[in-house]
Amino acid sequence: MTSAEALGLVTKKKTPAQRIADALGNTVVNIVLLIVALFWLIPSIGLFLTSLRSAGDNAQSGWWTIFTKPAELTIQNYASLLQNPDITGSIWNTIVIAVPTTILVVLIGSLAGYAFAWMQFPGRDWLLIVVIVLLAVPIQVAIIPLAQLFGALGIFGSVLGVILFHTAFGLPFAIFLLRNFFTEVPGELIEAARIDGAGEWRIFFTVMLPLAMPAVASLAIFQFLWTWNDMLVALIFTNSESMPLTVAIQSQLRQFGSNIDVLSAGAFLSMIVPLIVFFAFQRYFVQAMLAGSQK
Repeated sequence: MTSAEALGLVTKKKTPAQRIADALGNTVVNIVLLIVALFWLIPSIGLFLTSLRSAGDNAQSGWWTIFTKPAELTIQNYASLLQNPDITGSIWNTIVIAVPTTILVVLIGSLAGYAFAWMQFPGRDWLLIVVIVLLAVPIQVAIIPLAQLFGALGIFGSVLGVILFHTAFGLPFAIFLLRNFFTEVPGELIEAARIDGAGEWRIFFTVMLPLAMPAVASLAIFQFLWTWNDMLVALIFTNSESMPLTVAIQSQLRQFGSNIDVLSAGAFLSMIVPLIVFFAFQRYFVQAMLAGSQK
């Protein structure tokens, strides 16, 4: 027996039967995963195809008939949707709500997370306990008190009120998540930066933030998706001029319950933006998981 064989460094060649079994096993797994993915996508595919059919065609048959009657495809539903001032205004309102909320949550959450992880100040541990407790507070508990407060401040029914609400409820999770990530950064880096004369702001922006970029990007994606898809808070805290897309689609359903063609187009339009954001930045999720596994 050679030394390589003794150390177990020589891999045995697989027999033809073993290679065939491995190939069949991988093929079966891939087929199962493909079937699961197709079943998972069926509702989205059905919604998209329904949005490309006229109201009459949708009333007569299901969306699956489009494979035998491709002439039913039309983009008139989206043209009608974009001509609706309530829908177009709500799309802009959704962007105005989701983007500033995401920026505020990420910025304040990352600064607070760094402070809780690497800065010493009176009452730090007690404040961290308060943040953790706030994670368990449901949104429904704060709706009435905040509605009264926003009414007294004159911002109830405005976009600003919704931004403040989502920011307040997004911060506890953001602080807790980023604080835990920052604590895993080697302390030698912080000490070396301080020895070189760097202040806390410079350490945060030049050392900590680049290292935490996968976690920060993942948090930003989650916060954007939560805010974009929200309906409960927007339904209560907005009016007809500040309502986002989810509320606008719900109002169309209330007024025109049989208008499935326009509603399906609006629902798919509301869904496609989060999907684009997720698939465009999904690599950050992988980077965050790999960074966590290497610590």
